[in-house]
Amino acid sequence: MSTKQFDIVIVGGGMVGATLACALAEADFRIAVVDSAPVPDIDTSDYDLRVSAVTLGSKAIFETVGLWSGMESQRLSCIDSMAVWDEAGSGHIHFDSAEMAQPCLGYIVENRVIRKAALDRMQALRNIELFCPASVSGIDNDGNSISMRTDDGTLLESHLLVGADGANSYVRHWADIDTRSWSFEQKAIVATVTTSEDHGGVARQRFLATGPLAFLPLDDPHKCSIVWSADNARADALLAMEDAGFLAELHAAIADGPGTALGDMEAVSQRAAFPLTSAHAQHYIDERIVLVGDAAHRIHPLAGQGLNLGLGDVAVLAEVLVESQRERRDIGSLKVLRRYERWRRGDNALMLTSMDGFKRLFSNDDPILGGLRNVGLDLADTLSPLKHRIMLYAAGLAGDRPKLMRGLRP
Repeated sequence: MSTKQFDIVIVGGGMVGATLACALAEADFRIAVVDSAPVPDIDTSDYDLRVSAVTLGSKAIFETVGLWSGMESQRLSCIDSMAVWDEAGSGHIHFDSAEMAQPCLGYIVENRVIRKAALDRMQALRNIELFCPASVSGIDNDGNSISMRTDDGTLLESHLLVGADGANSYVRHWADIDTRSWSFEQKAIVATVTTSEDHGGVARQRFLATGPLAFLPLDDPHKCSIVWSADNARADALLAMEDAGFLAELHAAIADGPGTALGDMEAVSQRAAFPLTSAHAQHYIDERIVLVGDAAHRIHPLAGQGLNLGLGDVAVLAEVLVESQRERRDIGSLKVLRRYERWRRGDNALMLTSMDGFKRLFSNDDPILGGLRNVGLDLADTLSPLKHRIMLYAAGLAGDRPKLMRGLRP
C-alpha cells in the first residue's frame, strides 16, 4: 500500500471528469483521476449507440483544453440545420446555421470518441495520474484534507474531491447530499439507422404524443443516430419487434413532416434503451467536495443538453479554482466552492425545469394544447429576433459564459 499526494482527486473519468482534469492540469494542479471503466476500444466499423450533441460553446471548451483535435481525427459530424415539428398539426420551426452567421449549429459526436480523445489527452499531460480501471473503497474528510482509498489499497490525499461519477454518484452518496428526482415513465431507444436518402446534415425532431423522436446526422450521409423517447409500454413493444417491423414503425413516425426527405429506412443496428429520469442535487458542494455533470443533475434528452450542462460545470469550476489558486486561497473551502455553486445551480435548474415543461407540453394528445403548440412553433419560426436568440442560447453563445466557453484559458 502507498500514499500519494494531489491537489485535486476526480472520481469519474468520463466525458465531464476527463475534460475537467485536462482543464485543471494546464493550470499546474496535480490531478488524480479514478475511473472504474476500462479505456474504450474505438471500433470504426460500427457507430457507438450513445452519441452527444456538442454545442459551439462546448466545442470551444474542448478546443481550449486540447481534446477537439483528437475527436476530429476519429469522426464527428456537423449539424448544419435543424427541423422540429409536431405530430398533432402543421406547426414547425426550422433553424439554420446561416441565420446566426456560424459554420454549423453544433456537432454529433459518439460518446466513446469523446472519452477516447480525453483519455489520450490525460495520458499526455505530465501532472495527471490516471487510475483506470479502479474504484473507490472509502473516503475520509478531516476538514483540512480529504483522502480516499482505491480498491488496490492506494491512499490518495488531496485538498479537493470532485464527484464526476455519474447519476449514481458514490461521492454524492458518501457526502449525504440529497437529490430531487422524478421519472418520466419513459425509455429512450437508441440505434443507428441507414436511410435511402442523404440526411443533408439536418437534425430532425418530431414531437409524438408518447415522446419525441430525434434523427441525428452522422458522418456517413446515409446514417443517423436515433433517440426515440416513448412511454415504457410503447418502448418495450418497439424493442421486441423484428428489424423490419421496427423500421416500418420508425418510417411512419418520421415520414409525414417538413424537412424529412430521408426516404426509406433500410437498416437498423442493434437497439438499446435506458430509462428517462431527471434529478437535481440539493447542493453541489460540501467542505472539500464538489459535484459536476450527472452527479449533480440529470435532464431529459429532448434538447440534447445533458453533456453541455456538464461541460458548463467544468468551465465554471475550472475558472473558480484557477482564480482561487492564483489568489492563494484554499480551493477546498466552502467560501471558494460556493461561487461555483451560485454560478451553475440556477442556470442548471432553469434548464431542467424548461425541459420538463417542454416534455409535458409536447408529449400529450390534448387538442387544446396541440393547437397552442402548433401556433407557438409557427410564431417562433416567423419571429426572427426571438428565433435568433433561441439559437444563440442553444449553441452556447449567449448568457454568462465562463472563459473556457469563450475559447479563453481560465
